[in-house]
Amino acid sequence: MAAALLLVSSILISCLAASCHGVTLSSLQKTLIVSVTASPSPGQVLKAGEDSITLTWSFNNSFPARTDSAYKTVQVKLCFAPISQQDRAWRKTEDNLVKDKTCQYKIVAKPYSPSNNTFSWTVQRDVPTGTYFVRVYAYNSADEEVAYGQTTDAHKTNNLFQVKAISGRHVSLDIASICFSSFSIVSLFGFFFLEKRRAKHSQEN
Repeated sequence: MAAALLLVSSILISCLAASCHGVTLSSLQKTLIVSVTASPSPGQVLKAGEDSITLTWSFNNSFPARTDSAYKTVQVKLCFAPISQQDRAWRKTEDNLVKDKTCQYKIVAKPYSPSNNTFSWTVQRDVPTGTYFVRVYAYNSADEEVAYGQTTDAHKTNNLFQVKAISGRHVSLDIASICFSSFSIVSLFGFFFLEKRRAKHSQEN
């Protein structure tokens, strides 16, 4: 029993330690070059559920050879720019990546390759209105972040793009609603007309 409690305690302590002492962004090398192009065109507000972005990333060859030898996989994430984090604690940036809430939307995960990486992504319907950038993390075999790259500068002020969320209504739903309302009104008038004729017929008899 004591051994079991000791084991559970060790696991809990390890989990807490991992949570408190996770990898920090400031400790990672920015070895990946990341770029993004938007469709329909750069600078235009993207519509969630309709428009798309095309991403490319590669290893920065200005770093020494084999710097990326531990890289096994990458994750590409959509991240909030500072202007879309103001007064929103649930999007707060933390240097500790376990606690960081900057990049909440995973775009894609892939095996690591130093070059020729391209991916096109349609902005998902659940992405809220805001200003964004894209960040790519490289992971080692233990699934720990070991490097990164992003489409913006360190202050996250350049090369940002905007997304407009869907309104929650669709044209087809509006048309169906109008048709249903019209049908209801016609049915109501028809009901009163029939009731009036029936009452008149009863009086004549």
